[in-house]
Amino acid sequence: MTNIEFSDQLESITNKNLTWIDIKKPTRKKLKMLEGKYPFHELNIEDCLSKIQIPKIDKYQDHIFVILHFPTLDKDKSIPRSTQLAIFAGHNYLITVQQGELKPIMEMFNLCKDNEKQKETFMGSSSGYLLHSLIDLMVDDLLHVLMKLEGNLDDIEDLVFDEKVAVARDISLLRREITTLRRVVVPLRRIILDLSKEMQRFSEEDLTDYYDDVRDHTEKVLEVLEESKETIEIFKDTDFMLSTEKSNKILATLTILFTLSIPATVIGAYYGMNVNLPGGIVTGTSEFLGPFTSFILLLIIAIVPSLVMIWYFKRLGWFGW
Repeated sequence: MTNIEFSDQLESITNKNLTWIDIKKPTRKKLKMLEGKYPFHELNIEDCLSKIQIPKIDKYQDHIFVILHFPTLDKDKSIPRSTQLAIFAGHNYLITVQQGELKPIMEMFNLCKDNEKQKETFMGSSSGYLLHSLIDLMVDDLLHVLMKLEGNLDDIEDLVFDEKVAVARDISLLRREITTLRRVVVPLRRIILDLSKEMQRFSEEDLTDYYDDVRDHTEKVLEVLEESKETIEIFKDTDFMLSTEKSNKILATLTILFTLSIPATVIGAYYGMNVNLPGGIVTGTSEFLGPFTSFILLLIIAIVPSLVMIWYFKRLGWFGW
């Protein structure tokens, strides 16, 4: 059967007795077109228009309503954000409502529209199999996101121990990315388990193995995210410890330099006062070392205590060499 247009604004694909309608950037007008043909609850329609619904599955006698979240990348940004996907599934139809643009679903829809063989492969003969195909495609896309995530983790591991590079911001961004992905995957695992039971009533074919396969992939994604979460926390603690150690070294160096300058500062403060001091201009200067005898004596008086302090600090191990 060829593709048909459900309306000028709602594009649909039909394979055998199964119809798939995909709605991007939903409006009340678009969703209103479905009310006369399908028995959807008005609260579910409102959920499709909202962008802040939590993942869930609502079960009805003749259909189910599902809300899922999947990660998408903003333009010119590397941090994923969560995009809502609402799904109505019944005996002979599947309706997907995208709040954003989920490229894998858009590509799959266009592929089914243009290629009869691909349409048969993805849609099969039941809404349960088509829903499995959609979720499996999105989970596979998650695996690609994880490959990039692991690459970023490897890069940060090399930079954490480089004292010349600040990676605190990179670590924070990566922690945010991991948190976003975990918020997507954790409820997805639970909903897939429910779907494997609920979608069976819309299909004569046993779908258990198909949904179990998707659930296994989801478990692997979650395992990688948990490991990545532990790894980035280790990097965060390591970066904090190394930064603290670096700051302590700088403070220690400045403190030692200030301490070594104390003798010269004290001598300079005394001879800068408006009082008579030995070797001053009023009492007359010694010249047994030449015309700069007083200056040489002051240098010796200032340097000797500093040298003594250097020897003592080195003996205590404060210099680290």
